[in-house]
Amino acid sequence: MNASLGRRAAAEAIGTALLVAVVVGSGIQATELTHDTGVQLLANSLATVFGLGVLILLLGPVSGAHFNPVVTLAAWFTGRRDPHGGLALRDVVAYVPAQATGAIGGAVLADAMFAEPLVKFSTHDRSAGHLLLGEVVATAGLILLIFGLVRVGRAARAPAAVAAYIGAAYWFTSSTSFANPAVTIGRAFTDTFAGIAPASVAPFIAAQMLGAVVGLGAVAVIYGRAAPVPVGEPSPAVPSPIRTPEKAVDHE
Repeated sequence: MNASLGRRAAAEAIGTALLVAVVVGSGIQATELTHDTGVQLLANSLATVFGLGVLILLLGPVSGAHFNPVVTLAAWFTGRRDPHGGLALRDVVAYVPAQATGAIGGAVLADAMFAEPLVKFSTHDRSAGHLLLGEVVATAGLILLIFGLVRVGRAARAPAAVAAYIGAAYWFTSSTSFANPAVTIGRAFTDTFAGIAPASVAPFIAAQMLGAVVGLGAVAVIYGRAAPVPVGEPSPAVPSPIRTPEKAVDHE
């Protein structure tokens, strides 16, 4: 699908909003149904796995289904010398604000659906060092997975693979794997199970950016230098909209 930049940015905004609505809404529902923290986390992670997989499958052919500024920035960085024209800087400028705005909207939507205050900043402090390490690990693994799939020609498997990884990372990382600056910002706007205190947002984002660097480094070590990207249409969760040498596939 050769979507315009406007439609791709809209897909990123809507996709990120729905992702955060799934994360926050399932967290609220879980706390209303049980007081067992383990069961709450299980319900929250399962809903996120299913929701994320569906969203990548649905919106991947339009925008690449990044829903995540570190994925967008990594795609731009790795494709900046691509002769076929990878993700352009103007795409980054459109995608990242769309993702952040969508994430905030998704948190507000989830709160509205459960009759919570529409905007109430979280009091859930997540500033401990071991949680930041968890974010570095979670984000590095996500970047390695996405760009590794592209390198081995299996990007079409990203909806299931990315969703499965995030579901696993809920449990094996101390931070429960935010791994996404936009989602982190959105989750600061809800004082519910999935929230994060505003004071913890900047350290989390810094850890995620560091994780992205580590993940790209791992991709380079494991797979070597990237080969030129073949001309074609974007597959779900391929890190960048593919462009032909003559012109961009998006039509303004």
